[in-house]
Amino acid sequence: MSDLLKKLEDISYRYEEVSNLIVDPNVISDMDRYVKLNKEYKELGELVEAYHSYKNLTDNLKSTKEILKTEKDPEFIEMAKAEFEDLEEKIEEAEEDLKLMLIPKDPNDTKNVIMEIRAGTGGDEASIFAGDLYRMYIRYAEKNGWKTEVININEGTAGGFKEVSFSVEGEDVFGTLKFERGVHRVQRVPATESQGRVHTSAATVAVLPEVEDVEIDLNPEDVKVDTFRASGAGGQHVNKTESAIRLTHIPSGIVVECQDGRSQHKNKDKAFKVLRSRLYEKELEKVEKIRADERKSQVSTGDRSAKIRTYNWPQGRVTDHRIGLTLYNLDSIVGGELNEVVEPLRMAENMEKLKAGMEQ
Repeated sequence: MSDLLKKLEDISYRYEEVSNLIVDPNVISDMDRYVKLNKEYKELGELVEAYHSYKNLTDNLKSTKEILKTEKDPEFIEMAKAEFEDLEEKIEEAEEDLKLMLIPKDPNDTKNVIMEIRAGTGGDEASIFAGDLYRMYIRYAEKNGWKTEVININEGTAGGFKEVSFSVEGEDVFGTLKFERGVHRVQRVPATESQGRVHTSAATVAVLPEVEDVEIDLNPEDVKVDTFRASGAGGQHVNKTESAIRLTHIPSGIVVECQDGRSQHKNKDKAFKVLRSRLYEKELEKVEKIRADERKSQVSTGDRSAKIRTYNWPQGRVTDHRIGLTLYNLDSIVGGELNEVVEPLRMAENMEKLKAGMEQ
């Protein structure tokens, strides 16, 4: 516990230092530094507050110990004993909370994301399911106060999407949505099924942390840029100008299309944003695979080919295969109440990180 207290004391000193820096005129005039320090101040503030609460509990415990040593009144001693036991329990809980708060945060967790949903096996039903997933994430984003913007849509022939990509902006977006990466499976009777048989279909979800230009060394000469006319399903919303953009990254073979906007310039900006994120994700997957191999992680989010979750409509059941979580409230989950799945996954990841830190 002494190591933990030393770390918390250091953090408390740093918090005081940052609190002085953010009111320094020289820092305020440097916007980049000011924004970074403000972010650090906010992150450290929660931890320092928890540390001070913990110190108050330990101080009260010391006082109660002194009372038990010197007090003669039996009734007062009984009260002090009860207080002592209560404080010990609260201190134990506070220590566990502080350990979790000290788990190093993934620097990507605070990033905005680009989500890509692709219909997998199952034909038209897979496209319809991809549409269900898209609406689930849009509703979840709305509930969290996040902003979403469509980047590209390829509609299915019977509804839903063969492919849809969109950006999500807000607080701790990647840290929340990263658990959605992988293959999502649906079991239900398709509308086109005359025999009433349950079919299994799938869709793949990619969650790409949005990255800045400086984070990815992207050589423009490595990118082939093509323009074409954007069009919707059935010839709707046909664009008479070549505003749609297709980027091909020659070294990796990654192809990105953006045709949602009417402006070629905006579509090009969006497409380059997606390309940078996809290149970054490739590097991220390598790192995560190494980490997962090292700690044999149950909550591995790096492999997008892994089946992570099943949505069973006949039984109203959602099962997350990574942590063996089964919930019988499918309607509320696909309606955007995703926290019921996300929070247990986040907790499982934190426990793994805590365990890994204790083993080091």
